[in-house]
Amino acid sequence: MKISYIKITLAAFLLSIGTSCTSDLDLLPTNDITSETVYKTPQGYKQGLAKVYAAFALTGNTGGTGSPDIPSQIIADEGNSDFLRLYWNLQEITTDEAAWTWQNDAGVKGLKEMSWSAINPIVNGLYYRSFFQITLCNDFIRESSDANLSKRGITGTDADNIRKYRAEARFIRAYQYWVLMDMYGNPPFATENDAIGTTIPKQIQRKDLFNYIESELKAIENDLIAPGQNEYPRAEKSAAWALLSRLYLNAEVYTGTPKYTDAITYCNKLRDANYGLHTNYRELTIADNHLNTKENIFMIAYDGTNTQNWGGTTYLTHGQAALPGDLSGTNGNWGGLRHSQNFVSLFVDPSGNTDVRAQFYTTGQNKDMTDLYTGTDGYSSSKYRNKTRSGAKAPHQDLAGNFVDIDFPLFRMGEIYLTYAEAVLRGGTGGDLSTALSLVNQLRTRAYNGKTAGNIVSNQLTLDFVLDERGRELYYEAQRRTDLVRFKKFTTGAYLWAWKGGTVNGRSVEDKYNIFPIPANDLSSNPNLVQNKGY
Repeated sequence: MKISYIKITLAAFLLSIGTSCTSDLDLLPTNDITSETVYKTPQGYKQGLAKVYAAFALTGNTGGTGSPDIPSQIIADEGNSDFLRLYWNLQEITTDEAAWTWQNDAGVKGLKEMSWSAINPIVNGLYYRSFFQITLCNDFIRESSDANLSKRGITGTDADNIRKYRAEARFIRAYQYWVLMDMYGNPPFATENDAIGTTIPKQIQRKDLFNYIESELKAIENDLIAPGQNEYPRAEKSAAWALLSRLYLNAEVYTGTPKYTDAITYCNKLRDANYGLHTNYRELTIADNHLNTKENIFMIAYDGTNTQNWGGTTYLTHGQAALPGDLSGTNGNWGGLRHSQNFVSLFVDPSGNTDVRAQFYTTGQNKDMTDLYTGTDGYSSSKYRNKTRSGAKAPHQDLAGNFVDIDFPLFRMGEIYLTYAEAVLRGGTGGDLSTALSLVNQLRTRAYNGKTAGNIVSNQLTLDFVLDERGRELYYEAQRRTDLVRFKKFTTGAYLWAWKGGTVNGRSVEDKYNIFPIPANDLSSNPNLVQNKGY
C-alpha cells in the first residue's frame, strides 16, 4: 500500500533536509543531525533511504518554501521547486505538446519560443534539483558501505537489507545523472568517493557519463530486488532495465554510437518478467493508479495528504486551462496548460470516441494557438484526474481539494513496447518486425477500446509512425523533447509547431537548443566547468 512508505518518506525528509551546493556535490545537508545519529540503527538507514526517495516528490527546506538548491526566482513559487514540475516543463513546454498561459511565471517565457539562456530559473532549477538528489544519494551510499555497517555493528539480515537499499540509491543517482546527461550534456560529476568539503567537482563529458551510468546500472542489477517483490514505490531490477533501454535507445545522441540491439535486450528482459499493458488506458494517470502493477515499472508516488506541494501531478491536474473541478477531481483549474493544434492533429478524432488516448477538453477553447499566452487558445487535457477508477474521490484527498493522489510514471510498459519497435526499425538485432508490429497493435487495440479498427499493417510501421505513436501514447509523461531530439525534429525545420522559435507557425532554431546551458551561477562558482557550445 503506497501510503505507508510515503509517511515514512515524509517524516524522514522533513527531519533531515537542509542546504547543499552543486559546487561541492558530496556535502551533507547542514543541520544538527549527524550521520552517526541518523545511521546508527537499521531503522535509521530505512529513514535515510526514504529521504532519498522523498526528493522526487517533496519541496520543503529549512524555511519551508522550496528546495534549498533552487534559485531565488523559483523559490518564490514553492511548486516550481518540485523535481517533476521542473523536468516536465523542460520536456513538454519546449515542444508541440504543451504551453503555459502565465508568461510572468519565472522562467516560462522563452521555453516555448526556444530562447532560453543560462539564467532561466526553470533551466537552472532542474539542474540544481537533480544535483540535490544526487547529493542525498552520495551521502546514503557512503554511509551504507560495508565498512560503516561493520563499524556500527549491523550484521546479518539487517546488513543484507541495507545493501539492497544502497543499490536503490545507486539507481536513483544513475537516473538523475541520466537526466543531467540528457538535458545538459556535460555536467559536473561527483560520487560517494569524493572528499567531503574539499572537492570541487570536475566536468564530465557526455560520452563518459553515458559509460558511467551504463556501468552503474549493470553493477547493481543483481543487488536490486526482483520485479514485483519490493515495497511500493521503491526501485526493483525492472527499473534498472527500463532505464537501460531508454539509455540505449538514445545512445547515438549521447555518444555518436548506436546501441539499438542493447535497447532490445532490456525490453525483452521486461517482457520476460511478465510486465504488460494495463487494460484501460484512462486508468494509467488517476488517483489509484498504483494498482496498475502489470504496467507500472517505476513511479513517483504522490499523496494528497502527505506530499502536499504545487508541483508534481497536482500541477498536471490543476494546471489544465478551463478544465472543471468536477472532471479533474480538484477544486478547480489554474487556466495554464494547453496543447498546440499540431499535437492535437496527431489524433484523427480528437473527441476520444475513437482513440481513448485523445483526452482533450475543448469547451470554450480554440483549437489553434494563435496567441501563445491566451488561456483559451489550445485545447487542454483531462489525462490526469484525481479520481479512482470507480469515479470516487481520491482516497487521500485533502479536504480543500488542493492536492492529488496521482502517481507519476517515470517508466511504464507502454514506453517499452514502443522502444522495442523503434529499435528494431533502426536496425537492432534480438527482435523482429513481426513482434514489433504486434506490440504496437496491442497499444492501439487498448487505445481503441479493445477493437482492432486502429491496428496497422507492416508497411505502416515506420519511424515517423513510431514518433507519432509515442506522442499519442506517452504525451504529458515528460518524454517528448527527448524523442524529438532523437528524431532530429526538435530544433530543425523537419517538424514545426505553433510558436516553435517564437513565431505563430513555427520555425527552425539553432542546434544549441538541443541541450540546455550550464547555469551561469555554477560557471562562476566552479572553475572546472565550460559552458555548452553556443551559450
